[in-house]
Parts: sequence; C-alpha cells; structure tokens
Amino acid sequence: MAEVHIIGEIKEAKAFSKQELFCKWYLHIGNNWRVIEGKREGDTQVASSPFIDTCHWSYPIDLHLATSGIQGWPKIYLEVYHLDWLGRAHLFGYGLVTIPTSPGRHTLDCYTWRPLGTLRDRIFQFFLGGGLQIKYPDLIFSPENRYRLSTEAMGVVTLELELILRNFNNYGVEY
Repeated sequence: MAEVHIIGEIKEAKAFSKQELFCKWYLHIGNNWRVIEGKREGDTQVASSPFIDTCHWSYPIDLHLATSGIQGWPKIYLEVYHLDWLGRAHLFGYGLVTIPTSPGRHTLDCYTWRPLGTLRDRIFQFFLGGGLQIKYPDLIFSPENRYRLSTEAMGVVTLELELILRNFNNYGVEY
C-alpha cells in the first residue's frame, strides 16, 4: 500500500477579532484510506496574547496513513473556539484545508468562516455570546452545498507540515 506521513504542527491563529482561542481539529479521509498510527483528532490549549492579534498554539500533528487509491485525499477540518470571561466556549469559526500532494515542507493557511445570521441573530450573539452553528457538519465537505451558505470571514489558522510519501510510484502515481 502507498503511505503518507504527516508530521508538523497547528502553529497559530491570527486576525481573529478576539483572544482566548483554542482549536479542535479532525482528520477527514476517504474510504480507501486508513490510519496506521497517530490520532485522527485533537484540540489545542487555550492561547492568548494581549499585545498582538496572534495566538500561538504549536500543537503537534503526527500521522501515518496508508491508502489503496488517491481518492479521498486527506483534509484537516478545524473548529476555532473563543473562551469568554465566564469560561464558556463559543464556536468562532470553521475551516478546511487539504493536505498537499507533494512531499516536503509546507506552510498552509486555513481561512476560517462562520455562518452569518440575521440582524436579530447578530444582536443576540453580541449581548449573550455564542453564535450560529452548522447543524450538519458534513455540509462543510460538500463544495456544492457549502457555497450556498451565507458566511463571514473570521481569521486564519496556520499549519506547518512535513510530508513523506512512500510507495506511490508502485501504484502509478508520480510526484
């Protein structure tokens, strides 16, 4: 079987309107893929910086995947949360980034977004916290459905990944 090693980190979040952020991440792979070693999901610590608009996480990712075909290439799905002054976690943004198909070092910027509600929803969100959430998260993985959503941009999560591809040429894939 062909193999992919993903080694790196969820480095930082920048350009978010609030501090006290943490991130939950999930590996999304197709049916031809399986995880040999490593965790398919995780969450970072809460990070904040009162002087700059960047939260540094440096959360490690170490995955070893095997595949019998390239369909369903790995993606990392992110949810960024804001911790308010009462200690409540509010979903602050969704993001999806596709793992590159070439070996080597890659710096990826994942642009996050969240659903944009009505004026009434935004007033409630301002005074009470929280916000709109997607009822069916699988909607995010379907491009034709995702682009029908009304959204607003939130911030950028940076990932630094090293990729090692092994035995792909045995399956007729050149890189």
